[in-house]
Amino acid sequence: MKPMGPIPPEFSAQIGSLTIAGKNATQWIDIAGDTPLFVYDFGIVAGRIAQLRGALPGGIGIHYAVKANPFAPLIRAIAPLVDGLDIASGGELSLVNAAAPDTPVSFAGPGKRDDELTAAIGAGVTINLESEGETRRALAIGERIGVAPKLAVRVNPAFELRGSGMRMGGRASPFGVDAAAVPALVQMILAAGANWRGLHIFAGSQALDSGAIIDMQAQTLALAGMLAEDIGVVPPLVNLGGGFGIPYFPGDTPVDVTAIGAALGDAMASLPASLAGAHFAVELGRWLVGPCGVYLTRVIDRKVSRGETFLVTDGGLHHQLAASGNFGTVVRRNYPVAVASRMGEAADEPFTVVGCLCTPLDRLADQVALPPAAVGDVIAIFMAGAYGLTASPVGFLGHAPPTELLVGLPDNPNAIFTS
Repeated sequence: MKPMGPIPPEFSAQIGSLTIAGKNATQWIDIAGDTPLFVYDFGIVAGRIAQLRGALPGGIGIHYAVKANPFAPLIRAIAPLVDGLDIASGGELSLVNAAAPDTPVSFAGPGKRDDELTAAIGAGVTINLESEGETRRALAIGERIGVAPKLAVRVNPAFELRGSGMRMGGRASPFGVDAAAVPALVQMILAAGANWRGLHIFAGSQALDSGAIIDMQAQTLALAGMLAEDIGVVPPLVNLGGGFGIPYFPGDTPVDVTAIGAALGDAMASLPASLAGAHFAVELGRWLVGPCGVYLTRVIDRKVSRGETFLVTDGGLHHQLAASGNFGTVVRRNYPVAVASRMGEAADEPFTVVGCLCTPLDRLADQVALPPAAVGDVIAIFMAGAYGLTASPVGFLGHAPPTELLVGLPDNPNAIFTS
């Protein structure tokens, strides 16, 4: 048998039927109409935002990275609790304009098309510039439509976030402007009369080493101070990025946001004069929403092949690619998984949980120990609130998309928002 990642603490102590925001899995399936489906408990998201607010020093803004989960009801619920939304496409711009029209927005990502830049500049969105060429295009578009564009510069730092799942700094990259070229680019922006909005410095993501995150934030502040001194103008905002990971796999442990916040407070207490008056923010996606989501999929067949027992479900990697190990995972490891009607029971039988797709890649759990499971049982896959449905090949083989439910709003516990 192979180990699995830790079930989130909001669910790990449950006995019997899996309960999400006050209802069991069967009740949510009845409301949705069928499996498979995603259920997002917003109470968990609100709690994590409050936890982060309490840990960070005063004056540090929190931005939500929409790419982690762009479900419109979720965006609408998160927006009042954060200080900004970060998008990565014109499609996400349309989503946030509809769901949270009064929330500040910034737009990062290489390869922004002219129509995307035009829409964003016209809507007052801050563009996190990735290159000199993009800068020139944004300035030309602003002049053409008669709007002074809001422009920040995304910096490709010389350092990386140690232990991160996706390293974004310390190497040649399509993301951001090499740090040495940033001061001249900002001077060009200022000379053109654009509205310079500051610096965006992102060194990596999905790190579980709190010490590495603390070191990265200290280096980020030092780099921002040096760049601001070279530019000669205080950046209005320094986006420190994020990088906070969540425990998906065996042996993973949560980051210590209290320690991270305390260290950031110490660093903020001795900022250089070049950053006096600047505002700061962290940008998080998966850490905010990942633990809130549960993917529910029903067993439609149980078979034994050469001694290995397979539970074949009506879901699969076309909905939850990351759990299958096909979303950047180097070594195939098991997400936390459970039989939804047998929480807390002895798990002493090895099962391989697979989806319904005609590909051997469609494995949701590999020889994992579970309680007895049979046709009709529901399998729950946790940590499904980030990079789930929209990060998966939902159109593959023409299967119907799953339902998404947002539940557990603290100020409206009976509300259910569905896709």
